[in-house]
Amino acid sequence: MQAATASTFIDVFRPRRAAAGLTYDLVLVVFGSAVIALSARLWISLPLAITPVPITGQTLAILLVGALYGSKRGPATVLLYLAEGAAGLPVFVGGSGGALHLLGPTGGYLVGFVLGAFITGVLSERGWDRRWAMTALAMTLGTIALFVPGLIWLAFFVGPNNVLIAGLWPFLPGAVIKIALATALLPQGWKVLYWLDGREFAAARRRR
Repeated sequence: MQAATASTFIDVFRPRRAAAGLTYDLVLVVFGSAVIALSARLWISLPLAITPVPITGQTLAILLVGALYGSKRGPATVLLYLAEGAAGLPVFVGGSGGALHLLGPTGGYLVGFVLGAFITGVLSERGWDRRWAMTALAMTLGTIALFVPGLIWLAFFVGPNNVLIAGLWPFLPGAVIKIALATALLPQGWKVLYWLDGREFAAARRRR
């Protein structure tokens, strides 16, 4: 285990051999797309009368996938998820699927998933997920990156005067909670890894 030299949390466990590392990456991308799909289907999903955008826990999955996977595997995972949904698999909110979802009112948020995962991935690769304050800032920037294309696209359906009411204000409390959860989980996970890494190093020295 090399927690100190890994760029992301997942890289701590990545095999060093090229073939094994590629297999590891592919498995992670497929697994991550399944986690995002499950977050859309099984987590809390609350439709609101004032907006076509439901409240879900899915954005938390996006933020964590981006932070854990990094700037390449994170967006690749989200793109695979979107491809699965566009192909008709029931992976979108409510167990729906089909390419028309990408063109519907929530299509901008789906595109924003990719951008949000990329932003949190880039920042995590720079060590922003190892301290509480920097993790909170990284998750906030990732959330903003997710909302921006969502709001721009939603404005075509509800009008620019209603877009904040329909696409932002109802979701801010949930966004704060998700950012707080990610901020609590990620640095604590690194602390555990550093502790295990230190024990492994000490054991190796005793064996010499």
